[in-house]
Amino acid sequence: MNRLIGIGLVLAGALYPFAVYFGRGHFAPWQLALLLGALWACRALTAERRPGSLGMAFVALAFCLLLGIFDSPQFLRWYPVLISAFMLTVFGLSLIRGMPVIERLARLTDPQLSPAAIRYTRQVTRIWCVFFLVNGAVAAALTLWAPLSWWALYTGLIAYGLMGALFAGEWVVRQRVRGGA
Repeated sequence: MNRLIGIGLVLAGALYPFAVYFGRGHFAPWQLALLLGALWACRALTAERRPGSLGMAFVALAFCLLLGIFDSPQFLRWYPVLISAFMLTVFGLSLIRGMPVIERLARLTDPQLSPAAIRYTRQVTRIWCVFFLVNGAVAAALTLWAPLSWWALYTGLIAYGLMGALFAGEWVVRQRVRGGA
């Protein structure tokens, strides 16, 4: 059930800009708030109790509640900023305490990482932090000053393309680092 809810949140996040753009004449903001809020409530009730996961769910629920109360089309556009802030928080905090996110992911395939690989994963986690900071700032700027079509294009397509390029670029670099080690 947790996995299904997680997939639902990822799909909702990925499709959200398109739902906002194409649904503006068909759905009220409170309706999207209700859908998102239901997904986040399920997440809060069923998710593993990891540090911060419940806090994120409550912040997202608060966002959905405010969106529902204000029923504002402009307020709809802040959700991608919130998600970037979540991701920046997760990746950033992992650099401060515990194991960096990228190291955790790397250890899924190679539990015995070398000290050089651990340094590398820490650097990649920092790069993702910069990405989420810039992505959130661009999404916020588009929310404040750009037409809805620009916001939807960036948050629904360009940002995911940039994430994919960063992921692919890191994979290429990792293969070269492994080959040279």
